[in-house]
Amino acid sequence: MGQGQGDYRILHEAALRDYLAEQPDLVTLLGAEPVSWSITEVGDGNLNLVFIVKGDRGGVAVKQALPYVRLVGESWPLPLSRAHYEYLSLSKQAQLAPGLVPALLHHNEALALTVMELLEPHIIMRKGMVAGTQYPRFVDDITSFMARTLFFTSDLALSAAEKKQGIAAFAGNHALCKITEDLIFTDPYRIAEQNRWTSPYLDALAAELREDMELHVAVSRLKLKFMASPEALLHGDLHTGSIMVTDGQTRVIDPEFAFYGPMGFDVGAVLANLLMAYFASAGHERSPGERQVFEDWVLGTVEQVWNEFARKFLELWRDEAAGDAYPISLFAGEKGAARLEAERQAYMRRLFTDTVGFAAAKTIRRIFGLAHNIDFELIEDPKKRAFSEARAVRLARGLMVEAAAAFRTIADVTGAARKLRDWMPELSG
Repeated sequence: MGQGQGDYRILHEAALRDYLAEQPDLVTLLGAEPVSWSITEVGDGNLNLVFIVKGDRGGVAVKQALPYVRLVGESWPLPLSRAHYEYLSLSKQAQLAPGLVPALLHHNEALALTVMELLEPHIIMRKGMVAGTQYPRFVDDITSFMARTLFFTSDLALSAAEKKQGIAAFAGNHALCKITEDLIFTDPYRIAEQNRWTSPYLDALAAELREDMELHVAVSRLKLKFMASPEALLHGDLHTGSIMVTDGQTRVIDPEFAFYGPMGFDVGAVLANLLMAYFASAGHERSPGERQVFEDWVLGTVEQVWNEFARKFLELWRDEAAGDAYPISLFAGEKGAARLEAERQAYMRRLFTDTVGFAAAKTIRRIFGLAHNIDFELIEDPKKRAFSEARAVRLARGLMVEAAAAFRTIADVTGAARKLRDWMPELSG
């Protein structure tokens, strides 16, 4: 991995070509004539520049952090160190979940630049789902990714010293955590300059959220858990826009929000984005039969993601626990083994409750906060969009406020979603 020296500068096409031409390994991979390389800027996210570079031998993806939030502009500065944390996270994920993240080819910390494997013909999963595409490998791949990256960076697998070293390595990524703390857990529930929603149809619902004290307490508890529970190394932004797929492969990308936090945040993010795709389906142009098939697949996937994640996580705990938490010496013999297994099940019930709550928070922020999902945004008729969004918010409020009491299994979650499929909320305007 190249480290590179020199001050930071934004590399647009000509400068990027010159820089890559100075990296012998990349020249070998791309082809020996840099002047003939095609360079295309494809970044459609909120933060960074992303280029696809192709030569006569191969291609690479190049990601460079900008010193500000791209979605907003230079008025919102952001530290370049996030690229370093993304590199550290990708390196760890590649070790723990091989084949499920893009290969790292080059990194320059000073330039906040990383060169990675070019994923082709992969597409962003969210775009495929908007088109009604199903992905048969997704459940197995994403549950393996989450179970392995979360378990093996937790106290269940690590010594206390190793875990604390891991926390320290990512503790400096607090600026990205601050974005999450504000945009997900705070701003949607108050008047904030950058909030937006499908107005005027959701105006009354937005006002309700600002006055809903039960919801404010619930989301504040989740925020506290996010800030104060370093259970494992999280991806930190694990939605269907951070997953690239084909029918046969899944690759998780963009972990620049990585930090040590509550496991349910990552798992809940995946479930939230699947549930939003389910509710958005009604607004997209599909025949009734196509809609039914796709929606059945989405809700089936929601159930399988939780069930398979839980199964794999428990299997790792039973077979590969080497951490300082729950030392095996305290659970000797048949009685001890039975008690430890009961405790494992209780742990997973608590994790499920966290997951459901975080899924709700992720849903509400995508409807009333700064950055929205194309699942909803590509519904051209704003009233249809508002119906879909209001259904998702109705489910999310229930998940957040009643998580422990009313949603004890993943089937309770999908059952509630099905009941809201054709619910007609009262809209403003």
